[in-house]
Amino acid sequence: MAGVFCRDVRKAFGSTQILHGVSIDIQDGEFVVLVGPSGCGKSTLLRMIAGLENITGGEIAIGDRVVNNVPPKERDVAMVFQNYALYPHMTVEANMAFSLMLRGAEKSEIDQRVQQAAGILGLKPLLERFPRQLSGGQRQRVAMGRAIVRDPQVFLFDEPLSNLDAKLRVAMRTEIKELHQRLRTTTIYVTHDQIEAMTMADKIVVMHDGRVEQIGTPLELYDRPDNIFVAGFIGSPAMNFVRGKTNGGSFAADSGIHLPLPTRGGGASGQPTVYGVRPEHFALADDGAEAEVRVVEPTGSEIMVAAKLGDADVIAVFRERHKFKPGDKIRLKPNPELAHLFDASTGKRLNA
Repeated sequence: MAGVFCRDVRKAFGSTQILHGVSIDIQDGEFVVLVGPSGCGKSTLLRMIAGLENITGGEIAIGDRVVNNVPPKERDVAMVFQNYALYPHMTVEANMAFSLMLRGAEKSEIDQRVQQAAGILGLKPLLERFPRQLSGGQRQRVAMGRAIVRDPQVFLFDEPLSNLDAKLRVAMRTEIKELHQRLRTTTIYVTHDQIEAMTMADKIVVMHDGRVEQIGTPLELYDRPDNIFVAGFIGSPAMNFVRGKTNGGSFAADSGIHLPLPTRGGGASGQPTVYGVRPEHFALADDGAEAEVRVVEPTGSEIMVAAKLGDADVIAVFRERHKFKPGDKIRLKPNPELAHLFDASTGKRLNA
């Protein structure tokens, strides 16, 4: 196993810049998720680590070896793709064994590794089947098994669960996380789904427009986002934002409502700011700001309420089973210990 170190990595297609100097240190044995919206450069970076894309500038090292000019087959990484990429004319066993056969490994070693990987992934009853006889989740496990038998230094996952239904995605998230806990192989996982990122990662790298916005543990990013982009991207439902300015001991929204300043402070009086509060950090209170209920969405364990707070559209989440109806007036009060202030011009969090 080995760590992966990206230092000022850049990528351009002609005159179009895709990555603008990305630097990330991934330690040996870590499970790191690259997350961000489509087009942010996360899959391009993964392909550069794999050697499937050339590097325009900077340096990528796997362990102590810089691999900028090392062919993919010599980087000792294994990649699991979104579309499984299984050979349809080969059995599960043959698909898993193929890369070792190309290396010229002994048959006894191939059989031992395939059986070991099949046991880890619950594939032993399926070894004689063909891909067309498997479900989506089983095909993805075969793709993972093909990576495991190579015993690489690094696993690379490129949105491997995108083609699965919602229930199966949840199950496969657990399987991949358990697999990492068992093997402790350095893993880099790309997704646009922030729930996948939050539930699976030791460390998350949030990317946007070819740049790294923030690196941290899931709860660090959730509780202390560096800027408005990270605050809005991490968390579902997303953080609510209200524009206004600090005004003495409170926050005055552009619409005229007042909210309590975050306990950690931040921002000079009169400074244009953006107030951020997560949906679950609203409470009903007599001294809260008046809001009008627009939509009520019961999910079973919670009730999500879309409301108009001044001129801002907000979401509030309650564990209690309130019987709100569209048009009802309610009073919402943010928890000042959990609220945030962001600079309106730069987007940076002020109450750091």
